[in-house]
Amino acid sequence: MKLATIRTGTGTRAVRQDGDLLVDLGHADLGAYLAAGSPTAAADAATYPVEGADFAPVVPNPSKVICVGHNYTNHIKEMGRELPAYPTLFPKFADTLIGAHDDIVKPAETDALDWEVELVVVIGTPVRRASEAEAEAAIAGFTVMNDVSVRDWQFRTIEWTQGKIWDSSTPVGPYLVTPDEVGGVRPALSVRTTVDGRVMQEDDTATLLFDPVHLVQYVSTVIRLNPGDLIATGTPAGVGHARDPKVYLVGGETVVTEVEGIGACTNTVVKE
Repeated sequence: MKLATIRTGTGTRAVRQDGDLLVDLGHADLGAYLAAGSPTAAADAATYPVEGADFAPVVPNPSKVICVGHNYTNHIKEMGRELPAYPTLFPKFADTLIGAHDDIVKPAETDALDWEVELVVVIGTPVRRASEAEAEAAIAGFTVMNDVSVRDWQFRTIEWTQGKIWDSSTPVGPYLVTPDEVGGVRPALSVRTTVDGRVMQEDDTATLLFDPVHLVQYVSTVIRLNPGDLIATGTPAGVGHARDPKVYLVGGETVVTEVEGIGACTNTVVKE
């Protein structure tokens, strides 16, 4: 099943894809829909065409967005670091999120804007200190994120958050895809980034150091996870900052970050 949050003339709506149509699920967005227990759509639910749909962030207002750094072996090596014993966590906020096809506005304060394709776990039920079985059951599905990073601000200090939380910078969506459609809660899916058609990142989620179930267990030990919360599982090798010479987004590029079986964020970079 593919779920999304779309923008309409009367506000956002949670929807389910059914062929060429999007069926209204009776809630303003997927966060509210998941919190309500994922009810079945009404028989007379409104529908909207898939073609031309305006996708909002798949969950516009999650209570938290937890991101994982250094989780693909090749990316860890390209950044010159040792394999971590535990997940490296940092936060994002709802104000960073944009829709899967919205423009990425390059902040005037940076000359080091970078891309990062990520598989994202979407939480479906409340969970705290999850067992393995509870963590599996708490995963509503997966989506795609481009964890756009402001590298010159990120590396001003040893703590990364200031390079990761720029306002309206992070595409997420277009769909939440349920685990049954992608091989379960530990999917092996290809991930890829292209910039103006040139492949920059390509890997497989089977090479994640810490898989989605482990991450739900680990994060939920620290803090409760609520329906609609997002866990971004990390990015593979190929980021612009690690290239020689470095390659950054300057404006005018089309960036496509995609995960097999889930979809793609396709965004144009524009100058602020």
